[in-house]
Amino acid sequence: MYFQYGDTEINYLKRKDKKLALAIEQIGHIERKLDANLFAAVVRHIVGQQISSKAQATVWARLEARLKDVTPFTVYAASAEELQGLGMSLRKAEYIKDFADRIVGGEFDLQAVEQMSDAEAIAALSSLKGIGKWTAEMILLFCLQRPDILSYDDLAIQRGLRMLYHHRKITRELFAKYQKRYSPCGSTAAIYLWAIAGGAIEGMKDYAPSKKAKKNKGSIPFSAATQNK
Repeated sequence: MYFQYGDTEINYLKRKDKKLALAIEQIGHIERKLDANLFAAVVRHIVGQQISSKAQATVWARLEARLKDVTPFTVYAASAEELQGLGMSLRKAEYIKDFADRIVGGEFDLQAVEQMSDAEAIAALSSLKGIGKWTAEMILLFCLQRPDILSYDDLAIQRGLRMLYHHRKITRELFAKYQKRYSPCGSTAAIYLWAIAGGAIEGMKDYAPSKKAKKNKGSIPFSAATQNK
């Protein structure tokens, strides 16, 4: 199952932004897989934090083999130590256990999240241990298929914006400009920005200052720095 977008979203973005329109033409249609099970999506994101995709897949396969079906009740029945033994840290195991315990105990209504606005859903998911705003936004996009998710905290999206528009830095103010321009099709724009950041268009480079340039920046006299603005 893939994130659903089509001519309506593509034509809207093309009308709004000529540079993005050209990139979309060059890249073509992109298929991004979905994780339709909301509980499993949250657990998978916790498992995958700060580890490679390959390591995440390995731990997830062990989790499925151990629990058979990853649900609030099967996780609730397991101990944090059992989950840790599958290859995750004890802290992650405790986060996952807390999530399942809160659902089984009636403290967290996961189904209600599906009916919330984007802001409400992000706030609700971010209240869970181990879930930050970026993770909540990714869950909204790749699980709930919300159409207007463009995350400032996503470094690849910032990279895609720098590459497409030749920016050296993406400030919150600059990001807000693009977010407003792409809305209400921010999720589709995000998918293309990820592709751009990943090298989908040959010859397109990242305009962020190099580490060497950043290191030397402090030695530039104030007058010279201001003259170049």
